[in-house]
Amino acid sequence: MLLNDAADLAQDQLALFITAVVVFALLIGSFLNVVILRLPVMMERAWRRDAQQMLESDVSFAGDAGSEPISLAHPPSTCPKCGHRIRAWENVPVISYVFLRGRCGQCRAPISMRYPLVEIATAVLSVVVALQFGASWLTLAALLLTWALIALTMIDIDHQLLPDSITLPLLWLGLIVNSQGLLVPLDDALWGAVFGYLSLWSVYWGFKLLTGKEGMGYGDFKLLAALGAWLGWQALPMVIILSSLVGAVIGIAMILLLGRDKNVPIPFGPYLAIAGWIVLLWGDVLSGHFRLLSA
Repeated sequence: MLLNDAADLAQDQLALFITAVVVFALLIGSFLNVVILRLPVMMERAWRRDAQQMLESDVSFAGDAGSEPISLAHPPSTCPKCGHRIRAWENVPVISYVFLRGRCGQCRAPISMRYPLVEIATAVLSVVVALQFGASWLTLAALLLTWALIALTMIDIDHQLLPDSITLPLLWLGLIVNSQGLLVPLDDALWGAVFGYLSLWSVYWGFKLLTGKEGMGYGDFKLLAALGAWLGWQALPMVIILSSLVGAVIGIAMILLLGRDKNVPIPFGPYLAIAGWIVLLWGDVLSGHFRLLSA
């Protein structure tokens, strides 16, 4: 009887914990949509301001004249077609999209399906992390990494850009997390950051010297360095192998099924992010399989 009561209590606590994770992750997913949409715009405007200052020019770029200052918090979200300010009840993750039937509450213009999909993906991945690590500090750290990887993936898909404002803090956060040995010893994390950056940096320059072309961007180096800081240098070969496999499968599928031009560059960041997240959760299991295959 006591064992049954204890099991029921544990099950109730788990259900409460997962429910809390889902609700909070949906809110984070809504915020990630803002980051994915606005951060590249903020960066572009900052680059233009820097260029004007460097050239000491008063010439404004197309689209900048009269543009309202933008940040992650300002201006409030509006419909891109009619300018209708989105009210709080219209901005509830997933639920508002369903209630409004995927359309603006004012002009009835369609709302991109991507917004609720990002929110749902954030919730699902967060639940997987919570189930894997339980109620612990490691779960909180892994959730922060997961959310950052989601934002980086979507921004790279849209703009072929991995912002320093996400990758560099992610690298430092990995070192801070591992200063307490949550995932790997600090020494392994430090060398993971070093080797993560240098490995892709070497590939980049080798490819450029041989072909005269750039095979990837510096953001990829920084992302792999960040993953090395989180997962340790021992995980880097697995991350690179998995990202290459994922990239090959998705790339071939896009060419064969969607008719994508094979000469159009495909961002590598999303594949690194997917591989890094898989290794975060199941790296020990995968490394065991790799050792069996190589034996």
